Amino acid sequence: MPRDFQLPGRSPVIAREAMAASSHPLATMTAIDTMRAGGNAVDAAVAAAAVLGVIEPQSTGIGGDCFCMISQPGKPVWGYNGCGRAGAKASTEALLAQGLNAVGMTSVHAVTVPGAIEAWDVILKAHGRFGLDRALAPAIRFAEDGFPVASRIAFEWAKHQARLAADPGSNRHFLFGGRTPAEGDVIKFPALAATMKTIAAKGWRAFYEGEIAQDMVKTLAARGSFLAEEDFAGHRGEVVIPISANYRGLDILELPPNGQGLTALVMLNILENFDMAGLDPLGPERFHIVLEAARMAYAIRDTHIAEPAYMRVEVPALLDKKFAKTLASKIDRSRRVALPAAPTPDSDTVYLTVVDRDRMAVSFINSLYSNFGVGICTEKTGIMLNNRGGCFVVDPKHPNTFGSGKRPMHTIIPAHAMRNGRCEMTFGVMGSHFQPMGHVQIVLNMLDYGMDVQQAIDAPRIFFGGDDTIPEHGIAPATLEGLRAKGHKLVTAPSPWGGGQAIVIDWERGVLIGGSEPRKDGSAIGY
Repeated sequence: MPRDFQLPGRSPVIAREAMAASSHPLATMTAIDTMRAGGNAVDAAVAAAAVLGVIEPQSTGIGGDCFCMISQPGKPVWGYNGCGRAGAKASTEALLAQGLNAVGMTSVHAVTVPGAIEAWDVILKAHGRFGLDRALAPAIRFAEDGFPVASRIAFEWAKHQARLAADPGSNRHFLFGGRTPAEGDVIKFPALAATMKTIAAKGWRAFYEGEIAQDMVKTLAARGSFLAEEDFAGHRGEVVIPISANYRGLDILELPPNGQGLTALVMLNILENFDMAGLDPLGPERFHIVLEAARMAYAIRDTHIAEPAYMRVEVPALLDKKFAKTLASKIDRSRRVALPAAPTPDSDTVYLTVVDRDRMAVSFINSLYSNFGVGICTEKTGIMLNNRGGCFVVDPKHPNTFGSGKRPMHTIIPAHAMRNGRCEMTFGVMGSHFQPMGHVQIVLNMLDYGMDVQQAIDAPRIFFGGDDTIPEHGIAPATLEGLRAKGHKLVTAPSPWGGGQAIVIDWERGVLIGGSEPRKDGSAIGY
């Protein structure tokens, strides 16, 4: 689909040697600088993620989790699940005894052991050239010397002033003169800089053992958490084999449960039964079918996805094409039908992707889950803690129920698109529960509608929460009327849906083609 250069928009970035795309230009430049200094795509991705933990602090940080997918020519695709766990003493029965029927996004029980630092170290040792100390250096510099706050980050930060003020550590480290920073303000995180310096000097274990871990445990214990020092010291992530589904000749790879990537694959399997290319890419029929497929796929997610050992249905059965055909037959093209609802999305994440000159492709995602996680920050070490355990349920009969040493159903999902065994695109769409929907919309935009990678990211998005259908501002009035006629209850999105980054590898012409999210502050840069 050729771009109309008379309309607002931007071109995809095209380069030959290497490319990075992230939600902040300083992080993207960190990735480029890392590769120019002799690092590869993995070194660049970890360095950029660490920087984002400083300069986009509402979305990510060392108190969160990390998932990663790496492809290299001629080698199997490698995945890493850097998700933390609930404490050994955690149990559904304990919460029920406290009168709780949900974990809650602001509950101390939503905090799981942060997995990011361990994951960064494993990923670097397995595939990088630099150590964790060198990868952390740019982030330490920004935390110590200061950085200017970007527009979207200032917008999101301001929403949480009251919540940050309510916690002593958050008030101390994330408010300045009692307020959130404005766009362009230069701020510093001296406590966080000192913490990262300790990790850089002593290695990843310094985060999970000793004074840093003790500070986190003490902070949490004062609020009734089950997490103990032993839970931090025993943390390890997991090397995983990606799962996949073929959509019209393209293999879409996602990481397996406990991540929600399976949801995107189920959606694509359903949509393959429809002639999506024959529909207006921005018309009501396209959005209606995708929404109905999504509501089915998310119902499957909320029923089945959990810690793999607790799942009652195996992944291959959920990805079976015959099963998808049965689901597709339940979609009424003329009207919305009653189905179980997905959780209402309300969180943020950072996603970045890097491809180097050797065509190592890295799909990398890091998150606190909700903006500023649980809203609890350690006073001494300046670590904002995640609320990833908010994805647990409190139901002894459910596979994803809160429990000892368990990992919750997890929303962050890196992805690759492969053809003939080679990575054709590395991509992801941050945005909590929206992420599978975002993956599917980008794949459809490119495969079925011929959009380039930047157009596919730019295109208006739609999602749902409960009984509401929630379109972005960019969807045309005629399309909205068409959706209402099909029974959709429309509610305007209060914020944009997600944030995507993607890099296409054009093997025939020897170029990289990148796109970056206009809803964020970031950019794609190549050389």
